[in-house]
Formats: sequence, structure tokens, C-alpha cells
Amino acid sequence: MAWIVLVASGVLESVWAIALSRSQGFTRLTPSVVFGVALLASMVGLGYSLRSIPVGTGYAVWVGIGAVGTALAGMLFLGESHSVLRILSLLLVVAGVVGLKLFH
Repeated sequence: MAWIVLVASGVLESVWAIALSRSQGFTRLTPSVVFGVALLASMVGLGYSLRSIPVGTGYAVWVGIGAVGTALAGMLFLGESHSVLRILSLLLVVAGVVGLKLFH
């Protein structure tokens, strides 16, 4: 169960990062509220997961999922560049996250 919560918390990290960008310095209400709710839920889920997953592994997986998710969302929905090298780099991060899970 801790791994499922950790993955969901990593996804929520992407949500709050994108909402933070969209809030324009907390001047827009809806993205600001989404940011706050997603941030809180993400941190609570991370904290829950770290009760049974070592902190080094859990934090690295959480950050990896958030970073890859945020970068993909930027490329797919926000007009950020999407070169082959960027995509390969993201695949390296995914490989690292999978490795941490497999060798946990």
C-alpha cells in the first residue's frame, strides 16, 4: 500500500508544480487553491509512505515521479520543447526510479 500512496503522491507533486506555475505568483485563485490542496496531499502521502519505505528510496522515487510528470506535462500541454535528448533523459530518470523500486 505504501508504494501505491508514494506513486500517487509523486503524481500530486506534478499537479502542485504545474498549479504553482499557473497561479502567476498566487494572483489567480483556482490554481493557487489547487496548488495548496495538492501540496498538502502530496506531503501527507509522502509522510505515510516513509513509515515503511526507507527515506532515501521513498524521497528519490517521489521526486523522480514528480520531475518526470512535470516535464512531460510541460512538453505535452504547455508548449515546452520536446527533443529526443530530453525524452531520453526522462527515460533515464524513470529507469532510476524503477531500479530503486526493484532493489528496495
